[in-house]
Amino acid sequence: MSRRKVSTTIYITPEQSEKLKLLNDRTKVAVAEYIRQGIDLILRQHAHLLPGQLTLDVPKADEPNAHEVVQAVAASKK
Repeated sequence: MSRRKVSTTIYITPEQSEKLKLLNDRTKVAVAEYIRQGIDLILRQHAHLLPGQLTLDVPKADEPNAHEVVQAVAASKK
């Protein structure tokens, strides 16, 4: 990832920290990179809740359809 990054502070459990350090020791991938990848996974999982242009693709079985997204957005503005 070569784009500019924004500094932030997060709090993780001691167990998460230990496992991330072990993963770093074995793979030589920075802990921060694993955290960024985890954030990307969550953002993809909840993309239907984020603003953006609707696609014309047929939604997968576990994804809401466009009508459901529009209804959810409208309900959140009430």
